[in-house]
Amino acid sequence: MEGFAFVLYYSNMRSAVPAPAIRVYNLFGESGDLPDVVHCETIASRSVLHDWTLAVHRHARLHQVLLIERGGGEATLDGRVVPLRPMQIVNVPVGHVHGFRFEPDTQGWVLTIAAEILDEALLAAEGLRGALSRSAVVRGTPQIRATMKQIFAEHAARDFGRAHVLRALSSAMIGLVARALTGESGGNGTAESGLFRRFEALLEQHHLERWSVADYAKALSVTPTHLNRITRAATGDTASHLILNRLIREARRNLVYTNLPVSTIAYALGFDDPAYFSRVYAAATGVSPRAFRARLHGGEG
Repeated sequence: MEGFAFVLYYSNMRSAVPAPAIRVYNLFGESGDLPDVVHCETIASRSVLHDWTLAVHRHARLHQVLLIERGGGEATLDGRVVPLRPMQIVNVPVGHVHGFRFEPDTQGWVLTIAAEILDEALLAAEGLRGALSRSAVVRGTPQIRATMKQIFAEHAARDFGRAHVLRALSSAMIGLVARALTGESGGNGTAESGLFRRFEALLEQHHLERWSVADYAKALSVTPTHLNRITRAATGDTASHLILNRLIREARRNLVYTNLPVSTIAYALGFDDPAYFSRVYAAATGVSPRAFRARLHGGEG
């Protein structure tokens, strides 16, 4: 069953010792939810605490963009080891397994954006989500560097209108990163990428109706197997997992931005049984809806 708090990778070889779990964090080593519009930190600030090595892990609800200023190292992105050099950006989508080994004293920035912020910024018709949904290391640009520095300065300043400006700058950043990703991959105009964008648009329209993979496949005039092939190529995830993630994101938005009871949210999302909704939510995020809301309203934890 998809969406559990740990992703286990087992060898095909018979062994008495299971492979280690790949940990799910919000920020590396932390279980608390993202406490701000975005999170900004230097590469050194967290890496130096772990001897410049961050073991493979994944973020259940966070998208990260790293920019290398000086130094380098290597990134492990869904099993691929990629060298890191100055003026490169690393795109780490929600849920992708990744790790880093930096050279000591590497300098750069890490921008962390909650999935809910991406939901507000990304329009299905523009096709950015498909571009941003692959983990990759690509060449940065002076514009990306300048925008990153603006975000960090705004994050630290705490001036009036800060949240609005951070959302706008983060939206600009993900657009620039998507542009860099599509530029190095030769664009995103194939028939299959077009089919994925159509799936994204349908998902936005019908996720509250609890459509199944078969429903989406029928609307797209493809088989469920082919739809899964398309979503895996675009994001590394199955169609069913993307459907679940969209529902969970909608649940989180309701839990954060409304005072509706959990049972009302469950019914609004198409669940007949609020208890079942709570189990699904907990399996996908590692915490129950009530605990998530209590932690949010009870300060940092």
